[in-house]
Amino acid sequence: MQRGVALLVERQENYLPEQGAAKTAPARDAAPREWPYEGVYRVGGDIPIGYRIGGTSIAAHALIDVCEKPLRADVAEAVRRGLEFVLEGLAHPLMAPEWEQGYDVRGWGHAYALDFLLALREHELVPRELGAQVGQSIQSLIRILCETEIGGAGGWNYSRPQGDESSASTFMTAPTLQILFEAARQGEKVDAQVVERALKTLEDARLETGAFQYGTNPERQTGQGFEAVMGATGRMAVCETTLYLAGRGSLERMRGAIDAFFANWEWLEIRRKGQGTHVAPYMIAPYYFFYAHRYVAQAIQLMPAGEQPEYRRKLHNLLWQVREEDGGWNDRIFPRSESFGTAMTLFALHEGAARAPAGWGPGANEGPAGQGAKGAKGSKGPKGSKDAGK
Repeated sequence: MQRGVALLVERQENYLPEQGAAKTAPARDAAPREWPYEGVYRVGGDIPIGYRIGGTSIAAHALIDVCEKPLRADVAEAVRRGLEFVLEGLAHPLMAPEWEQGYDVRGWGHAYALDFLLALREHELVPRELGAQVGQSIQSLIRILCETEIGGAGGWNYSRPQGDESSASTFMTAPTLQILFEAARQGEKVDAQVVERALKTLEDARLETGAFQYGTNPERQTGQGFEAVMGATGRMAVCETTLYLAGRGSLERMRGAIDAFFANWEWLEIRRKGQGTHVAPYMIAPYYFFYAHRYVAQAIQLMPAGEQPEYRRKLHNLLWQVREEDGGWNDRIFPRSESFGTAMTLFALHEGAARAPAGWGPGANEGPAGQGAKGAKGSKGPKGSKDAGK
């Protein structure tokens, strides 16, 4: 974990876009500010701003979670620079609360930026001079996520070929819901109807096998490809955990998702660092790999205490097998993607010591169904606001 932290600090950079670089690029000798996620998707040949904000937010949040407080100087400075980049990037025209029909990853940036800002506030690490801007950005991002849900059906998707007629992506909807749960726990106002619609899309995507559809479409369930357990194992745990946190799941279902992950891990490993995205027979994209490990670790955290050590041992053994020679983790063919893989792995390794995720609905403060989420703190308003959350 110490090497992973050092690697993230080392890998922070200033991404220099080729298109419009003179207007948007920082000076080449400026202090590094971001950890852009690099995937196959480009806008005008450049990494889109949504990926840059999302990747930076994930890496910075990982540093906040796993490092001792107070943060040592180099980590604190890296997080501070990342925060400045995210706040500035959220004003980019391509982060506006609207949608380009087709592939559009700004929602990914909105969700994980909110996650990062909430983590800063939870750990009391918001710089005093940026406090008002962070608070305003948190409220703005919640509003944007509520406004950009898929109309009618609910949930979110980073690819909407048919606009509001598109289906929700379970891969994106589940973690976005968890981030909104945390916002509500911190006393922010979150539209309950938006949350309920999104939860229903997850329930509608669940198959009898325990697999979840990639895109919710209850009228067309095949159980093959994307929908086979082998194809869904990377997202089953996060979907079941999210439903459990809202009182719509069970320990048995989460256990089944965890067991399915270990039983079918080889299919994720086959696609790690593979070319392309969704490749037959199970349409597994390489970027599922460390995403899956991170959220399986979260599901393990919510299992009965007696089951956790053996599950963690198995998970850590798998992570050790795929560690890079430099001490990081990477599931893509792009060297830059090691920051994302390392950050998600740090979350997974730290999960046993982390606060349990926030729940949603009646009894959320004590954990869903009164069990599993011990350690979740009660709902409270933003720091310094006595009335927030009333």
